[in-house]
Amino acid sequence: MSFLSKLFGKTKETEKMTNVKLAVVFYSMGGTNYQMAKWAAEGAKEAGAEVRVLKVQELAPQSVIDGNEAWKSTVNATKDVPVATSEDLEWADAVIFSVPTRFGNMPSQMKQFLDIQGGLWASGKTINKVVSAMTSAQNPHGGQEATLLSLYTSMMHWGAIIATPGYTDPVLFGAGGNPYGTSVTVGQDGKMIEDVQAAVKYQAKRTVTVAEWVKKGNE
Repeated sequence: MSFLSKLFGKTKETEKMTNVKLAVVFYSMGGTNYQMAKWAAEGAKEAGAEVRVLKVQELAPQSVIDGNEAWKSTVNATKDVPVATSEDLEWADAVIFSVPTRFGNMPSQMKQFLDIQGGLWASGKTINKVVSAMTSAQNPHGGQEATLLSLYTSMMHWGAIIATPGYTDPVLFGAGGNPYGTSVTVGQDGKMIEDVQAAVKYQAKRTVTVAEWVKKGNE
């Protein structure tokens, strides 16, 4: 076992899970968070979870979207992805959110999705959901941590269990070492600068593992 593994508490390989249901809920304008959502789904499935990849409803006017080729392309690429609903959240044992940052905050599209979950929250159906989040921005200090914290603030009100990656595996350092959740810098060409695929898949597996622990504890 390496020094970093000992220092940061790396555990043995995640065992196959059989009964965790995970919803990966994303908003993506340029395609980055859609790709991260797909990587998260791959990692969760490798851990044995049942996964739904879901987008939140687009709120921007079509005229604005049509004026941005990357945005228009992403809308087209995700046209067959189901729109997330309250029923999806109720179904899920765990939820991973993936969003870009907007002035250090989550996008309005994701905020509206969370804001309309009052009925689910009031009926106690958000309690003990295991949640984690990922994000992107055009600059390394463009608000990634603040965006993740804005999501986690809502999750605290939900009574959810927040499962951040922390520094639990050396793979996280290759992606920039953000303990709040995997974050990536996107260049002017629209491509990711850091290699975050392994970190995203690790975060998904960790989320599934924590959800499995929670389920077993409630049995």
